[in-house]
Amino acid sequence: MWKIFLALPLMLAGATHAQELTLFGGGLKQSGTQESTSVWAFEYQHPLHENIAASFSWLNEGHVPGHHRDGQSIQIWGRSNLLDRRLSLAAGLGPYRYFDTTPSLAGGGYANLHGWGMVGSLAATYYTDSRWLYQMRFNRIVTQNSMNTSTLMFGIGYLLEPVSERGPHETVPRQSAATTSDELTLFLGKTIVNSHESELGTARALEYRRGLARHVDVTLGLLNEGDARLVRRTGITAQIWGVREVLASDRLVLGIGFGPYLALDRYRTPAPGEGGDSKFSWIFTATAAFRLSQEWNARLSWNRVNTNYHRDTDVILLGVGYRF
Repeated sequence: MWKIFLALPLMLAGATHAQELTLFGGGLKQSGTQESTSVWAFEYQHPLHENIAASFSWLNEGHVPGHHRDGQSIQIWGRSNLLDRRLSLAAGLGPYRYFDTTPSLAGGGYANLHGWGMVGSLAATYYTDSRWLYQMRFNRIVTQNSMNTSTLMFGIGYLLEPVSERGPHETVPRQSAATTSDELTLFLGKTIVNSHESELGTARALEYRRGLARHVDVTLGLLNEGDARLVRRTGITAQIWGVREVLASDRLVLGIGFGPYLALDRYRTPAPGEGGDSKFSWIFTATAAFRLSQEWNARLSWNRVNTNYHRDTDVILLGVGYRF
Protein backbone atom coordinates (compact mmCIF):
# COMPACT_ATOMS: atom_id res chain seq x y z
CA MET A 1 0.00 0.00 0.00
CA TRP A 2 2.92 2.39 0.57
CA LYS A 3 3.66 2.07 -3.15
CA ILE A 4 0.31 3.72 -3.86
CA PHE A 5 1.32 6.75 -1.81
CA LEU A 6 4.71 6.89 -3.51
CA ALA A 7 3.07 6.73 -6.94
CA LEU A 8 0.50 9.46 -6.27
CA PRO A 9 2.81 12.49 -6.67
CA LEU A 10 4.04 11.19 -10.01
CA MET A 11 0.52 10.36 -11.18
CA LEU A 12 -0.83 13.80 -10.40
CA ALA A 13 2.25 15.63 -11.62
CA GLY A 14 2.27 13.80 -14.93
CA ALA A 15 -1.29 14.78 -15.84
CA THR A 16 -1.89 17.87 -17.97
CA HIS A 17 -5.19 19.13 -16.56
CA ALA A 18 -6.33 21.91 -14.25
CA GLN A 19 -6.46 21.63 -10.49
CA GLU A 20 -8.83 22.43 -7.63
CA LEU A 21 -8.00 23.16 -3.98
CA THR A 22 -10.84 22.83 -1.44
CA LEU A 23 -11.15 23.36 2.33
CA PHE A 24 -13.90 21.42 4.15
CA GLY A 25 -15.61 21.54 7.51
CA GLY A 26 -18.44 19.44 8.92
CA GLY A 27 -19.50 16.69 11.29
CA LEU A 28 -18.73 13.01 11.89
CA LYS A 29 -20.61 10.11 13.46
CA GLN A 30 -18.88 6.95 14.68
CA SER A 31 -20.57 3.67 13.74
CA GLY A 32 -21.83 1.57 16.63
CA THR A 33 -21.41 4.12 19.42
CA GLN A 34 -23.11 6.98 17.48
CA GLU A 35 -20.61 9.39 19.04
CA SER A 36 -20.22 12.60 17.01
CA THR A 37 -17.61 15.33 16.57
CA SER A 38 -16.56 18.10 14.20
CA VAL A 39 -14.15 17.42 11.33
CA TRP A 40 -12.17 19.33 8.75
CA ALA A 41 -10.18 18.46 5.63
CA PHE A 42 -8.36 19.91 2.65
CA GLU A 43 -8.16 18.35 -0.79
CA TYR A 44 -6.22 18.77 -4.01
CA GLN A 45 -8.10 17.41 -7.05
CA HIS A 46 -6.70 16.94 -10.53
CA PRO A 47 -8.93 15.98 -13.48
CA LEU A 48 -7.61 13.17 -15.66
CA HIS A 49 -10.49 13.33 -18.17
CA GLU A 50 -13.85 15.06 -18.59
CA ASN A 51 -15.43 12.39 -16.35
CA ILE A 52 -12.45 11.11 -14.31
CA ALA A 53 -10.38 12.82 -11.61
CA ALA A 54 -7.79 11.93 -8.95
CA SER A 55 -7.47 13.55 -5.54
CA PHE A 56 -5.26 13.74 -2.47
CA SER A 57 -6.96 14.61 0.85
CA TRP A 58 -5.82 15.23 4.42
CA LEU A 59 -8.73 14.53 6.79
CA ASN A 60 -8.88 15.31 10.52
CA GLU A 61 -11.67 13.27 12.11
CA GLY A 62 -11.77 15.26 15.35
CA HIS A 63 -12.24 13.73 18.82
CA VAL A 64 -14.58 10.90 19.77
CA PRO A 65 -14.06 8.96 23.03
CA GLY A 66 -10.97 6.77 22.68
CA HIS A 67 -9.94 8.11 19.27
CA HIS A 68 -8.21 11.16 17.83
CA ARG A 69 -7.72 10.12 14.22
CA ASP A 70 -6.56 11.77 11.04
CA GLY A 71 -4.94 10.62 7.83
CA GLN A 72 -4.36 10.94 4.11
CA SER A 73 -6.43 9.54 1.28
CA ILE A 74 -6.00 8.98 -2.44
CA GLN A 75 -9.19 8.65 -4.47
CA ILE A 76 -10.18 8.07 -8.07
CA TRP A 77 -13.42 9.82 -9.05
CA GLY A 78 -16.07 9.24 -11.68
CA ARG A 79 -18.22 12.29 -12.33
CA SER A 80 -20.97 13.71 -14.49
CA ASN A 81 -21.23 17.41 -15.36
CA LEU A 82 -24.81 18.75 -15.55
CA LEU A 83 -26.76 22.01 -15.99
CA ASP A 84 -24.39 23.51 -18.54
CA ARG A 85 -21.40 22.33 -16.46
CA ARG A 86 -22.57 24.32 -13.45
CA LEU A 87 -23.21 21.18 -11.34
CA SER A 88 -20.88 18.15 -11.04
CA LEU A 89 -21.99 14.92 -9.36
CA ALA A 90 -19.19 12.52 -8.45
CA ALA A 91 -18.37 9.28 -6.61
CA GLY A 92 -14.87 8.46 -5.36
CA LEU A 93 -13.06 5.49 -3.83
CA GLY A 94 -9.56 4.93 -2.52
CA PRO A 95 -7.21 3.89 0.32
CA TYR A 96 -6.98 5.79 3.61
CA ARG A 97 -3.77 5.80 5.66
CA TYR A 98 -4.77 6.73 9.22
CA PHE A 99 -2.96 7.80 12.39
CA ASP A 100 -5.03 7.24 15.54
CA THR A 101 -4.20 8.44 19.07
CA THR A 102 -5.91 6.08 21.52
CA PRO A 103 -5.61 5.10 25.21
CA SER A 104 -2.69 2.74 25.79
CA LEU A 105 -3.62 -0.92 26.14
CA ALA A 106 -1.03 -1.17 28.92
CA GLY A 107 -3.10 1.23 31.02
CA GLY A 108 -2.46 4.94 31.41
CA GLY A 109 -0.91 7.11 28.75
CA TYR A 110 -1.67 6.83 25.05
CA ALA A 111 -0.71 4.90 21.93
CA ASN A 112 -0.18 5.94 18.30
CA LEU A 113 -1.84 3.35 16.06
CA HIS A 114 -1.34 3.29 12.30
CA GLY A 115 -3.29 1.40 9.70
CA TRP A 116 -5.12 1.29 6.39
CA GLY A 117 -8.77 1.61 5.50
CA MET A 118 -10.95 2.50 2.54
CA VAL A 119 -12.85 5.72 1.96
CA GLY A 120 -15.86 6.02 -0.34
CA SER A 121 -17.31 9.44 -1.16
CA LEU A 122 -20.24 11.12 -2.84
CA ALA A 123 -19.89 14.77 -3.84
CA ALA A 124 -22.01 17.50 -5.42
CA THR A 125 -20.01 20.52 -6.65
CA TYR A 126 -21.45 23.85 -7.78
CA TYR A 127 -19.22 25.91 -10.10
CA THR A 128 -19.68 29.68 -10.25
CA ASP A 129 -18.73 31.98 -13.13
CA SER A 130 -15.51 32.81 -11.27
CA ARG A 131 -12.82 30.47 -9.93
CA TRP A 132 -14.76 29.76 -6.72
CA LEU A 133 -16.71 26.53 -6.21
CA TYR A 134 -18.87 25.02 -3.45
CA GLN A 135 -19.17 21.35 -2.57
CA MET A 136 -21.20 19.02 -0.35
CA ARG A 137 -19.31 15.84 0.49
CA PHE A 138 -20.28 12.58 2.19
CA ASN A 139 -17.46 10.21 3.25
CA ARG A 140 -17.74 6.66 4.55
CA ILE A 141 -14.52 5.29 6.07
CA VAL A 142 -14.21 1.58 6.84
CA THR A 143 -11.17 0.04 8.60
CA GLN A 144 -10.33 -3.40 9.92
CA ASN A 145 -8.63 -2.43 13.20
CA SER A 146 -10.05 1.00 14.03
CA MET A 147 -13.40 2.78 14.09
CA ASN A 148 -15.72 3.15 11.09
CA THR A 149 -17.10 6.65 10.48
CA SER A 150 -19.55 8.64 8.36
CA THR A 151 -18.80 12.28 7.58
CA LEU A 152 -20.85 15.08 6.03
CA MET A 153 -18.88 18.19 5.05
CA PHE A 154 -19.27 21.47 3.19
CA GLY A 155 -16.33 22.84 1.24
CA ILE A 156 -15.24 26.06 -0.45
CA GLY A 157 -12.78 25.53 -3.29
CA TYR A 158 -10.73 27.48 -5.80
CA LEU A 159 -9.74 26.67 -9.37
CA LEU A 160 -5.98 27.06 -9.69
CA GLU A 161 -6.11 28.10 -13.34
CA PRO A 162 -7.85 30.99 -15.14
CA VAL A 163 -11.53 30.44 -15.92
CA SER A 164 -12.23 29.95 -19.63
CA GLU A 165 -15.59 28.24 -19.22
CA ARG A 166 -17.86 27.26 -16.38
CA GLY A 167 -17.21 23.96 -14.63
CA PRO A 168 -14.14 21.75 -14.13
CA HIS A 169 -11.33 22.50 -16.53
CA GLU A 170 -9.79 19.87 -18.77
CA THR A 171 -6.43 21.23 -19.92
CA VAL A 172 -3.81 23.86 -19.09
CA PRO A 173 -0.56 24.72 -20.87
CA ARG A 174 2.04 22.01 -20.41
CA GLN A 175 4.79 22.91 -17.95
CA SER A 176 7.89 23.05 -20.10
CA ALA A 177 10.70 23.29 -17.53
CA ALA A 178 11.63 21.69 -14.22
CA THR A 179 9.64 23.05 -11.29
CA THR A 180 12.73 23.53 -9.13
CA SER A 181 16.43 24.14 -9.81
CA ASP A 182 18.29 24.36 -6.49
CA GLU A 183 16.79 25.80 -3.31
CA LEU A 184 18.02 26.25 0.27
CA THR A 185 15.33 26.99 2.89
CA LEU A 186 15.55 27.92 6.56
CA PHE A 187 12.43 27.05 8.62
CA LEU A 188 10.95 27.91 12.00
CA GLY A 189 7.74 26.47 13.41
CA LYS A 190 5.93 24.27 15.93
CA THR A 191 6.10 20.60 16.90
CA ILE A 192 2.81 19.06 18.12
CA VAL A 193 3.01 15.65 19.79
CA ASN A 194 0.19 13.28 18.80
CA SER A 195 -0.81 12.62 22.43
CA HIS A 196 -3.85 13.39 24.57
CA GLU A 197 -2.22 16.65 25.72
CA SER A 198 -0.76 17.76 22.33
CA GLU A 199 2.51 18.95 23.87
CA LEU A 200 4.26 21.73 21.92
CA GLY A 201 7.86 22.49 21.04
CA THR A 202 9.70 25.02 18.87
CA ALA A 203 10.93 23.37 15.66
CA ARG A 204 13.73 24.44 13.33
CA ALA A 205 14.85 22.98 10.02
CA LEU A 206 17.24 23.48 7.13
CA GLU A 207 16.40 21.95 3.76
CA TYR A 208 18.20 21.60 0.44
CA ARG A 209 15.89 20.96 -2.53
CA ARG A 210 16.90 19.84 -6.01
CA GLY A 211 14.69 19.39 -9.05
CA LEU A 212 15.32 16.11 -10.87
CA ALA A 213 12.65 16.42 -13.56
CA ARG A 214 9.72 18.58 -14.59
CA HIS A 215 7.56 17.39 -11.67
CA VAL A 216 9.99 15.55 -9.38
CA ASP A 217 12.13 17.02 -6.57
CA VAL A 218 14.35 15.46 -3.93
CA THR A 219 15.30 17.03 -0.60
CA LEU A 220 17.85 16.50 2.14
CA GLY A 221 17.19 18.24 5.42
CA LEU A 222 18.16 18.71 9.05
CA LEU A 223 15.18 18.79 11.45
CA ASN A 224 15.20 19.79 15.12
CA GLU A 225 11.79 19.19 16.72
CA GLY A 226 12.68 21.15 19.86
CA ASP A 227 11.71 20.15 23.40
CA ALA A 228 8.06 19.07 23.34
CA ARG A 229 8.29 17.34 26.76
CA LEU A 230 7.75 13.88 25.30
CA VAL A 231 10.24 14.23 22.43
CA ARG A 232 13.54 16.01 21.89
CA ARG A 233 14.40 14.73 18.41
CA THR A 234 17.01 15.93 15.96
CA GLY A 235 17.76 14.14 12.73
CA ILE A 236 18.22 13.98 8.98
CA THR A 237 15.35 13.74 6.49
CA ALA A 238 15.43 12.59 2.86
CA GLN A 239 12.32 12.81 0.67
CA ILE A 240 11.16 12.38 -2.91
CA TRP A 241 8.46 14.79 -4.08
CA GLY A 242 5.77 15.24 -6.68
CA VAL A 243 5.54 18.99 -7.39
CA ARG A 244 3.69 21.26 -9.81
CA GLU A 245 3.49 24.96 -10.61
CA VAL A 246 -0.05 26.35 -10.42
CA LEU A 247 -1.75 29.67 -11.10
CA ALA A 248 -1.24 31.47 -14.39
CA SER A 249 1.85 33.27 -13.08
CA ASP A 250 3.47 29.99 -11.93
CA ARG A 251 4.30 31.71 -8.64
CA LEU A 252 2.65 29.04 -6.46
CA VAL A 253 4.12 25.54 -6.21
CA LEU A 254 2.32 22.63 -4.51
CA GLY A 255 3.91 19.31 -3.59
CA ILE A 256 3.79 16.20 -1.45
CA GLY A 257 6.81 14.23 -0.29
CA PHE A 258 7.69 11.04 1.55
CA GLY A 259 10.88 9.51 2.90
CA PRO A 260 12.97 8.26 5.83
CA TYR A 261 13.82 10.26 8.95
CA LEU A 262 16.94 9.18 10.87
CA ALA A 263 16.86 10.89 14.26
CA LEU A 264 18.11 10.72 17.81
CA ASP A 265 15.50 11.29 20.53
CA ARG A 266 17.52 12.64 23.45
CA TYR A 267 14.55 12.65 25.81
CA ARG A 268 13.94 8.93 26.05
CA THR A 269 14.17 5.49 24.53
CA PRO A 270 11.23 3.12 23.99
CA ALA A 271 9.81 1.70 27.21
CA PRO A 272 9.45 -2.08 27.64
CA GLY A 273 6.56 -3.30 25.51
CA GLU A 274 6.58 -0.29 23.16
CA GLY A 275 9.07 -1.92 20.79
CA GLY A 276 10.76 -0.24 17.88
CA ASP A 277 13.95 1.67 17.33
CA SER A 278 13.70 5.36 18.18
CA LYS A 279 16.32 6.26 15.56
CA PHE A 280 14.35 5.42 12.41
CA SER A 281 10.97 6.90 11.43
CA TRP A 282 9.09 7.99 8.31
CA ILE A 283 8.15 11.55 7.38
CA PHE A 284 5.32 12.63 5.09
CA THR A 285 4.97 16.28 4.03
CA ALA A 286 2.55 18.55 2.18
CA THR A 287 4.14 21.82 1.07
CA ALA A 288 3.26 25.08 -0.69
CA ALA A 289 5.82 27.63 -1.88
CA PHE A 290 5.12 31.15 -3.11
CA ARG A 291 7.76 32.77 -5.28
CA LEU A 292 8.40 36.28 -3.97
CA SER A 293 10.98 37.04 -6.67
CA GLN A 294 13.33 35.30 -9.06
CA GLU A 295 15.53 34.13 -6.16
CA TRP A 296 13.36 34.12 -3.03
CA ASN A 297 10.52 31.83 -1.86
CA ALA A 298 8.20 31.73 1.13
CA ARG A 299 7.42 28.07 1.96
CA LEU A 300 4.89 26.43 4.29
CA SER A 301 5.32 22.71 5.10
CA TRP A 302 3.17 20.37 7.20
CA ASN A 303 5.20 17.33 8.25
CA ARG A 304 3.82 14.16 9.83
CA VAL A 305 6.48 12.09 11.63
CA ASN A 306 5.40 8.43 11.79
CA THR A 307 7.29 6.54 14.56
CA ASN A 308 7.20 2.93 15.74
CA TYR A 309 7.38 3.80 19.47
CA HIS A 310 4.27 5.98 19.99
CA ARG A 311 5.90 9.38 19.59
CA ASP A 312 4.28 10.63 16.37
CA THR A 313 4.36 14.38 15.78
CA ASP A 314 3.07 17.07 13.45
CA VAL A 315 5.75 19.61 12.59
CA ILE A 316 4.41 22.78 10.95
CA LEU A 317 7.13 24.97 9.47
CA LEU A 318 7.26 28.35 7.76
CA GLY A 319 10.46 29.23 5.95
CA VAL A 320 12.31 31.52 3.57
CA GLY A 321 14.15 29.91 0.70
CA TYR A 322 16.82 31.07 -1.73
CA ARG A 323 16.73 29.66 -5.28
CA PHE A 324 19.94 29.36 -7.28
